[in-house]
Amino acid sequence: MAAVWPLQEAKNKLSELIDRAAKGGPQVVTRHGKRVAVIVSAQEFDRMRGAGSSLWQYLRTAPTKGLRLRIERDRSPGRDVKL
Repeated sequence: MAAVWPLQEAKNKLSELIDRAAKGGPQVVTRHGKRVAVIVSAQEFDRMRGAGSSLWQYLRTAPTKGLRLRIERDRSPGRDVKL
């Protein structure tokens, strides 16, 4: 379970907050009792973000079994424009 840090405490104890995120998992920062940020380790961030992957790589590996796209071009003539 993520620890919750009020913003002022997070600012005052930033080093401790970062150490806990690196070793103990996500740390939630709140402002006026509402969640405003979640601090995670760089390793966890890279894992969630898919470090090194691109949209192209994602699309190439996306499951497409049974997916059939039918894309057709609109062949109607363009509009008349007076120049």
